[in-house]
Amino acid sequence: MIKFLPILLPILYALVMVRFSAWRTAKMLDAQSTPLRDPELTAITARLARALDVPKIEVHVYEVEPVNGLAAPDGRIFLTRGFVNQYKRGVVNAAELASVIAHELGHVALGHTKRRMIDVTGQNAVFILLAGVLGRVIPVVGVWIASFVSNALAAGLSRRDEHEADAYASALLVKAGIGTAPQKSLFVKLDALTGAKGVEVPQWLRSHPKTADRIAAIESREARWK
Repeated sequence: MIKFLPILLPILYALVMVRFSAWRTAKMLDAQSTPLRDPELTAITARLARALDVPKIEVHVYEVEPVNGLAAPDGRIFLTRGFVNQYKRGVVNAAELASVIAHELGHVALGHTKRRMIDVTGQNAVFILLAGVLGRVIPVVGVWIASFVSNALAAGLSRRDEHEADAYASALLVKAGIGTAPQKSLFVKLDALTGAKGVEVPQWLRSHPKTADRIAAIESREARWK
């Protein structure tokens, strides 16, 4: 057992930190969020609920300005205040926000929120192990390499989850009678809304797929469904 401690201790440490992070995130969301109350959005989320055969879909507003949607570790769905403000200004419409909600529901339904806890645990363990080994061989640079490798690993897993959640959202939007047009139009707007337009990041370090790739995947699914 002792000979396995160098491997077990980083994994145990990473697991404890992920659990703590999930608990802290839930507390922060509780303190900084309110239920979403908007008649048009309530009506369109009711269509998603009927398509899923559930009584209601609760959406909360997370009181921060960056434009984003998220699924909490406990399965709750959030839109940021910044996203809701863009809706109130008419920059995005209710159907486009419904596509965000459908995407986040995909993360929950497909188990991504729980799987990400495992993925992050593995990423942290990989970093600690690599940093310990490489740090002895090539100090300073070794830690940078360990960080690069673990981040690239996490980015690849995140892109996979985003593609899967996109596919889930497309199917749900079609079933709800909303269609995929709002999903595609929102992707076109997102780069500008999130400040990502013009920022070139190597594909292996992207946490999200490229916008063009996401739209192409939606259109490919539509062609197969027809």
